[in-house]
Amino acid sequence: MIPGPFSYHRPATVADAVKLLSTLGDEARPLAGGHSLVPMMKLRLATPEHLVDLHGVAGLKGIRRDGGKVVIGAMTTQHELLASDEIAKSIPILQETALLIADPQVRYRGTIGGNIANGDPGNDMPALMMTLGATYRLEGPQGGREVAAADFYQGAYFTAIEPGELVTAISIAVPPAGHGHAYEKLKRKVGDYATAAAAVILTMSGGKVATCTVGLTNLSETPLLADAAAKAVIGTSLDPATLKKAAAAAEAIMAPAADARGPVEYRKHVGGIMVMRALQRAAAKAA
Repeated sequence: MIPGPFSYHRPATVADAVKLLSTLGDEARPLAGGHSLVPMMKLRLATPEHLVDLHGVAGLKGIRRDGGKVVIGAMTTQHELLASDEIAKSIPILQETALLIADPQVRYRGTIGGNIANGDPGNDMPALMMTLGATYRLEGPQGGREVAAADFYQGAYFTAIEPGELVTAISIAVPPAGHGHAYEKLKRKVGDYATAAAAVILTMSGGKVATCTVGLTNLSETPLLADAAAKAVIGTSLDPATLKKAAAAAEAIMAPAADARGPVEYRKHVGGIMVMRALQRAAAKAA
């Protein structure tokens, strides 16, 4: 349970961090909250020669409104999301989801950038970011670029990040006033990854669903957008038959692994239930 030897670096700017990562190459790893990397180092499953600690980079922190968007620095912690009046007012589903991540100790240290950037299919924020239509700002040796969350995840622990790049910020368009939202997560115990989880953002008009987006967590090797499930509910009042149709459409794209959380068919079944619950609760919240 003791990590191997490594050199420690603490840059003060994004440019310095990018320079270190690009110069040191594959033997360097950025350190955000450390909840994924440090345990792997203790087990010698990861043995980086260099750690680039991002906690000294002030430019990676903070939450701000920019017109119709909210921009969140990658080193903003889950606790800071929960304490933010701007998030509570503009994108409350972020706080709902953050409350379901691990426990308070983890949330005080864990960052939103770390949660989205390492490509862990069990992390909660990636599917939510896809549901919200978020965009990630990446900075690297060739400059900056924007990548949609929906295009970022390419496989388990495999993302669109190029060598030397960092996720520096997340930009989210503020959902319309009166929208409904819900994040439903089934887990075995407090602090566990989801057995299955679903995020829903929708609007209602005349008692019927006008717009809808559905995201799925830990039901494939990447987060998923359940487009067919969302399409199935548009124009309906979410009657029981429609809810079952949406759940079936979502289950059709699920490909979870059989593990300690249950066999494949069980995880797909409860994934469909999470979709139905999230749809119902989101609709109840919509003004």
